[in-house]
Amino acid sequence: MRGPKRRFQGGGRPSPKPPPGPPVELTIQSVGGEGDGVAAGPVFVPFTLPGERVRAQGSGERRELMAVLEPSADRITPVCPHFGSCGGCALQHWGHEPYLAWKVSRLAGTLARERIETEILAPYAAGPATRRRVTLHARRGDRDMARLGYKARKSWDLVDIAVCPIAHPTIQAAIPALKRLAARLFEHPKSAPSLHVTLTDAGLDIDITGVEAKSGGLSADARMQLAERAAEAGFVRVTLGGEVAYMAHAPHVQLGPARVILPAGGFLQATKDAETAMADFVAAQAAGATRIADLFCGVGTFTFRLAEIAPTHAADSAPEAVAALMSALSTAPGLKGVTAEARDLARRPLLVHDLRHIDVAVFDPPRAGAAEQTAELARSGVSRVIGVSCNPATFARDARTLIDAGFTLERLLPVDQFLWSPHVELVGVFTR
Repeated sequence: MRGPKRRFQGGGRPSPKPPPGPPVELTIQSVGGEGDGVAAGPVFVPFTLPGERVRAQGSGERRELMAVLEPSADRITPVCPHFGSCGGCALQHWGHEPYLAWKVSRLAGTLARERIETEILAPYAAGPATRRRVTLHARRGDRDMARLGYKARKSWDLVDIAVCPIAHPTIQAAIPALKRLAARLFEHPKSAPSLHVTLTDAGLDIDITGVEAKSGGLSADARMQLAERAAEAGFVRVTLGGEVAYMAHAPHVQLGPARVILPAGGFLQATKDAETAMADFVAAQAAGATRIADLFCGVGTFTFRLAEIAPTHAADSAPEAVAALMSALSTAPGLKGVTAEARDLARRPLLVHDLRHIDVAVFDPPRAGAAEQTAELARSGVSRVIGVSCNPATFARDARTLIDAGFTLERLLPVDQFLWSPHVELVGVFTR
């Protein structure tokens, strides 16, 4: 419901110092691609919603919100005390249903720009406290506790966090221990460490990057203290740029029927439930296949489930991921058969000849998409393609290639696993 004007305070912090430029009153018409409200001009104002009348300050297209004069009925109180200063979340102030509907409409609009229409299914939506992997940046604090958190909004400054409502409770509870661990990473003045924290079935796995490597990186004493603090915290593994500094147990995850030991810094879907939802959907759409290609397979997010349906050939550019996948085969008896290769599918896509016995292909590329591989799929005899994407724009481009070759995009599942951000993922099913 509408109420009196309020000064914007993010998650409870005072508003930032007003930027240069006279204050203006604006009516927000829509929400743009980065999550900012859009007024006529266009003028972009963060933390605003359609229909709101606000006071903003600044110059040019981008302004800062100073006060909400007439709030939207869809405005809610942000759950995080760091919201507004932290650069991680952009949309905690928006009610769940309109927020989710906005993501679906953005997806439909992106497809429309490539003249694509399809059935868009009800979206899968991750809940709070479900993120199992986060990247935290560290800055020098004192000997026992580093400053640790996310980059500030539109800045290289650090927001030192105490909580993170999107992260799994195990990660949130470990923040003080992670700050203690990071405190030992500043022997060199150029060090700017990042802690890539992953919750595995065995516990927390931390891969540290950005530690100055000159003069041999960390000293033996610092490494010993790092290992001691990791042991005190109960972490399962700590690696420095992929090199093991401490390991109590092998960090592993269950992917379908297989138990996979993760390589250092190995990629996983952001939430376990979203991974399950996508994998179940992919497997259902691949039912009846006689031979499957799993392209950009990683450590086997979809491979093992697909191999329960039909013999599966997996390929990925990361040799360590492919090695982890192959090592896990012994933990998953009863599969129809898996072959795998380390192969850069952007430089060396599977060609028409390689795909001659494949009737279903799955691809899950990085944000740049799969233009080269999609072109080969379009020329091949593959009858069904299942595309997984974290970037609707490159997915739409690749979809147009397949559609121009005679495929139909039958249906699409939106996936919101980066909660309160502008990002949306998807799984699309093509047939011909």
